[in-house]
Amino acid sequence: MTDDPPFNPALLPAGFVDRLPPEAEAEAAGVETLMRVFAAHGYDRVTPPLLEFEETLLSGAGSAVAEQTFRLMDPDTRRMMALRPDMTPQIARIAATRLPDVPRPLRLAYAGPCILMASNRGEGDRQISQAGIELIGPDRPEADAEIVAIAAECLATLQVRGVSFDLTMPSLTTALLDTGGFDGQVRGTLMRALDRKDAAAVARHGGELAPVLIRLLHAAGPAHGALAELAAVDLPPAVRALSERLAATVAAIEARVPGIRLTVDPVEFRGWQYHTGVCVSVYAAGQREELGRGGRYLSNDDEPACGLTLRPDIILRAAPALPSRVRVFLPWGTPAETGAALRAGGYATVGALAPDGDARAEAVMLSCPLMVVDGQAVPVDGA
Repeated sequence: MTDDPPFNPALLPAGFVDRLPPEAEAEAAGVETLMRVFAAHGYDRVTPPLLEFEETLLSGAGSAVAEQTFRLMDPDTRRMMALRPDMTPQIARIAATRLPDVPRPLRLAYAGPCILMASNRGEGDRQISQAGIELIGPDRPEADAEIVAIAAECLATLQVRGVSFDLTMPSLTTALLDTGGFDGQVRGTLMRALDRKDAAAVARHGGELAPVLIRLLHAAGPAHGALAELAAVDLPPAVRALSERLAATVAAIEARVPGIRLTVDPVEFRGWQYHTGVCVSVYAAGQREELGRGGRYLSNDDEPACGLTLRPDIILRAAPALPSRVRVFLPWGTPAETGAALRAGGYATVGALAPDGDARAEAVMLSCPLMVVDGQAVPVDGA
């Protein structure tokens, strides 16, 4: 018989971490930077709860994220509750149930944590942060362009370099497969082959559509070249309409943000579980993970909507470090107005709590490069 080792109080479940200084402060500052940009474009902030009843959270668009949702029982009502894995379905609920009479277009912004059942597409975190916007009402390329343009401004504000936006139209692939009459098993095999960009498997299982699907596989890359290749493919009318909407959205984005880096992949559909139109993933040079994703979907009551959710934790790994406040040590007896003036000037003040001790040594111990001497903030080394 062996005894279990004592439980380490610092141990956390896999995928959950403590955010420590200065990372926690940097993430909070980054989120507020994003929210200021959203507000400057007329997006009003809402704060949905982290926990909802299961039948509410997982209805409508929320049904697509059911597999990533933690569930638990409410001890009061004995009803099942769920922790949100994504905030977009909550915004759709708020728009339909709490703000149905607000004039459209309705612009909403949000930020907060989400909880995933398992790591998402290879990422290690199960508690993630989100900050995003939803534009509810219009179904126009200009609305899709607004979402992308604001995301581009956010990333430029945070000085993220090498940003690119990858556009896709998941419904184009599904609509094309619908015309081929594929049954469930063959359809699933074919979708996996398209997902892996496996032209040989597409040729084996694509039947009469194989030549078209293979051409679509190659119609990926920088936006103008990809759209030209897509325009040359012989597509059924309903599918052609979707490709034209994709091209119109690219044109609207470029008109709003000249010089933006856009790529197009018409057969990419991984992860788009509730989106119904043009979708976008955001990347930065040297960063493996997506900085954000979004696209067009149907909100509750089938109201047209589009949005984009950014990942502040990932963005801050791609952005230069945000400047932190310089710390100034206030020796015992420093007048209150001196500390107030320093804080108003952008400094962080750390005050002594007792008259005893070496002020300079305490400043060094508390990581303060400056300290107040004769009413002025001076370098600790020179004090």
